[in-house]
Formats: sequence, C-alpha cells, structure tokens
Amino acid sequence: MNDSMELNRLNWDERAPLHAASSEYEVEAFITDPAHLSEVVRFDLPRLGDIRGLRTVHLQCHIGTDTLSLARLGAQVSGLDFSAQSLAQARALAARCGAPIDYVESDVYAADQVLAAGSFDLVYTGIGALIWLPDIERWARTVAALLKPGGRLFLREGHPMLLAVNEDHQDKLLIEFPYFEREAPTVWDSDQTYVETDTPLTRTLTHEWNHGLGEVISALLAHGLQISALVEHDSIPWEALPGQMSKREDGEWMLSKDRWRLPLSYTLQAVKRG
Repeated sequence: MNDSMELNRLNWDERAPLHAASSEYEVEAFITDPAHLSEVVRFDLPRLGDIRGLRTVHLQCHIGTDTLSLARLGAQVSGLDFSAQSLAQARALAARCGAPIDYVESDVYAADQVLAAGSFDLVYTGIGALIWLPDIERWARTVAALLKPGGRLFLREGHPMLLAVNEDHQDKLLIEFPYFEREAPTVWDSDQTYVETDTPLTRTLTHEWNHGLGEVISALLAHGLQISALVEHDSIPWEALPGQMSKREDGEWMLSKDRWRLPLSYTLQAVKRG
C-alpha cells in the first residue's frame, strides 16, 4: 500500500466508529427493521434488478450498510475494505442483524488475490468510493478479474463534473479541481468527516483523485467489459454543494436552482464478455 493509500486508511479507521454512531447511517433502523435498506441501494433498486442467489462482492464496503442491504435482497455477499475499523463495525452490524456476510480486509487492487478470482456474478461499488483510488485502470482490471464471464459490474458514483466544482462557492458553480485523473492527488487537511459529530479527527490528511467518465468507461472496455447501461442523475446522497442544494424526501440532494446545469451522480453497469 502506497503512502497515499495509507494516509487514507488511517483517516477511514477514525471515521468508522463515528459513522456507525451517526443517525445518518441508520444503524439502529437496520437492527430494528429486518426489511430496512440503505438509501443508496433503495435509489438504484429499479436498475439493480433481481439479485437473489447471486454471488456478490461489495468493494470498498466501509461499515457495511449497503452490503447488508444487498444481502437482504437475497444476494450471497462478501464485503471488502482496507480499513480494519470499518470492517469491525460492518461485522458487528451483520452479527446483530443475523446476516451471513463474509468480510475481507484488503485494498481494492489486491481483491482478486484474497477472493476467488473469476467467481462473482456481481461486483458492486457504492457511491463515494472511486475518488480514493489513484488509478482507475487498475480498478477496472480488478473488477474484470473478480467477475465470471457474463458477470455484471454495478457502480453508482459521484459525477466527475460535480467533483471538479469547488464547493466553497455557495452562489456559483466554479470548476477549480481536476476533472481528469492525475498522478498527483488532490490533498485535503480537515479534522471533520461528512456526518455530524463532536469528535474531531486526528488523522486529518487525505488524498483524492477524480476520474473522468470517459476514463472509467475506457478502462472497463480495455479489460473486457461491455457497458450495458449508463444513467446520469441530477441528485446525490449528500449535500455536495452547501448553500445551493435542497433535500428530497428520498434522502437525495439536488440543485435548488436550474437542476439541468450539472450532473451530480451516475449509475453504470457493465458485463464481462465471455
């Protein structure tokens, strides 16, 4: 694991218990209601389809709320993450809910070395994951290695156009960050995470990389996947642009004015060719 990934891992180790304790991750709702699903998975149910019985791996699973949701839809799920503290929270949640989920600690690029390569019907990646990876081509290689022929990738992610916008401007949309992948990361230094908490982080440095939509698609095509669906959305599950967004009843945020100006997220599906 390189220095950037290690910085990020330490940051996520600190975030994990804060996220599990936050009402925004709805841990108690999962425990008390056996039918409860995460907002992220609920949003994509029409596109996800029937996944009962599918051998599934959730890459970058964090504390496992989306992973548990996939299991509740009938998938046979494994979760993978590089943060031991995130996995501790995920395992605790699965145990309290009686869900037979196998969790594995690894960075994404080594996933096919710690899981059975070529054995998965579905690789799932939830929103907010790809920005933590420096090389989208290596990610696509891993996805292809995990899938069996005919297996499917399901990805929901923040739109790279949104991620290039500087959220500090609360009255305009200004592109001030990279759209395309660059070798040098965008460096952040903050003692805050994205849930409400009174506990500041001590591991404050993180490194992020944007990946253009064409770069993601080209990487998947280069590794033998065929794009089967791509939908760009005018909503996202968090207040990505403070002061410029409104929250819908389903938990998604959208621009308060002129929603047509900017795509906020996308759902991409791809199938591994035989």
